[in-house]
Amino acid sequence: MAPFADLRDLGGLLQRAGFALPVTDVDRITVRYATPLRLLRDLRRMGAANPLVERRRVPLRRATLMRAMEVYAARFADPDGRVRASFDIMWLSGWSPHESQQKPLRPGSARQRLADCARYDRNCHGRKAGKVKVRS
Repeated sequence: MAPFADLRDLGGLLQRAGFALPVTDVDRITVRYATPLRLLRDLRRMGAANPLVERRRVPLRRATLMRAMEVYAARFADPDGRVRASFDIMWLSGWSPHESQQKPLRPGSARQRLADCARYDRNCHGRKAGKVKVRS
């Protein structure tokens, strides 16, 4: 199993690499397979095999693989017998620093309190919430 990366850690790596305004997001996709072996085939085809240098180099015994497939099917099979697998696709973006980019505001320089915007009965402009008038 390859090590998993936390989304916040990846954003931090963008900053450490010199990118400004890092943005990270994740999409979770759940797919279903007829058998766990079909799932393994897809994992291998998309390059999700074990990339670790210190991994075991001898092939897995067939009996061990079949038992692992039985356990996976027992834990993750739907009533129709198909197995589920979820994949997280992580999106990372950042900008090369430039003097024209927006800069963070000085702490304490806000003109309105965040708590005022978060109140249920008022919006950010201090008016009571209610019907919105549309001008034609």
